[in-house]
Amino acid sequence: MRMNYAEPTRQKRSKSLMSIKQFSEMSGIEQSTLRYWDDIGLFRPAHRNQDNSYRYYSPEQITLVNFIKVLSNLSVPLKVIASVSENRTPETMLRLMEQQEAVLDTELSRLHEAYSTIHTLRDTIQRGINAPDVDHISVQNISAMPITLGPPNELWKDQNFYQAFMHYCRYAKENRVNLNNPVGGYYESMEYYLRDPSVPTRFFSADPRGLDKRPAGKYLVGYAQGYYGQKGDTPQRMADYAQEHEIAFKGPVYVLYLLDEISVKDPSDYLAQICAAI
Repeated sequence: MRMNYAEPTRQKRSKSLMSIKQFSEMSGIEQSTLRYWDDIGLFRPAHRNQDNSYRYYSPEQITLVNFIKVLSNLSVPLKVIASVSENRTPETMLRLMEQQEAVLDTELSRLHEAYSTIHTLRDTIQRGINAPDVDHISVQNISAMPITLGPPNELWKDQNFYQAFMHYCRYAKENRVNLNNPVGGYYESMEYYLRDPSVPTRFFSADPRGLDKRPAGKYLVGYAQGYYGQKGDTPQRMADYAQEHEIAFKGPVYVLYLLDEISVKDPSDYLAQICAAI
């Protein structure tokens, strides 16, 4: 009499299988993720019931899940995981780790830059919220501010603000200047500022990692409300204030928008801070 060993083996194997819910609880992988991995062919269940299509998994499959989970947590794309899954070797995994390290280095640099931009924008907007009345002019001690200066605008001084600014944007793109930071206007002197407040000598990015800087010191500070390049009578009022109080200008002028399209919708509510070195 021949013994049938196949049936007991199948019965034993079926008892060791887990439902998708049980395997999800054991592996820590959401059921929806397991279904998605099955659909794309990345990780299939050990058995699929032909009658109801229920998925069943074997305990041994936890090793492949761990492999996928580790690489996925390292931001390795699922397509790459699938390509190395079947024939992985220490050598192929070492190369993959080296490649992914370079990817993460780039992402880490981007995140640091984004964090710096967030910090700068928060500080700028807060100063805009706390700014005095737009007609207010006063002498203030201003702290140093790192910036990245753009090229001179001499060739553009007969053009309008936007033509000069587009020239700066092209320069910024070519030189990897982060335009997500607030952009301001640099004027070489109060004389230049009074002559043409709408077009600065140079533009600058308020980059916290910039190699240039607005020096700390005393500044005559005024505010102007309105669209870019529109300063109203603020430049002349600052000049009149300086004359009345016997204040001498002795350095550049820095114009930085504390409130612009990032924080307000109406361009007439943009708020520029004008700092003239004295």
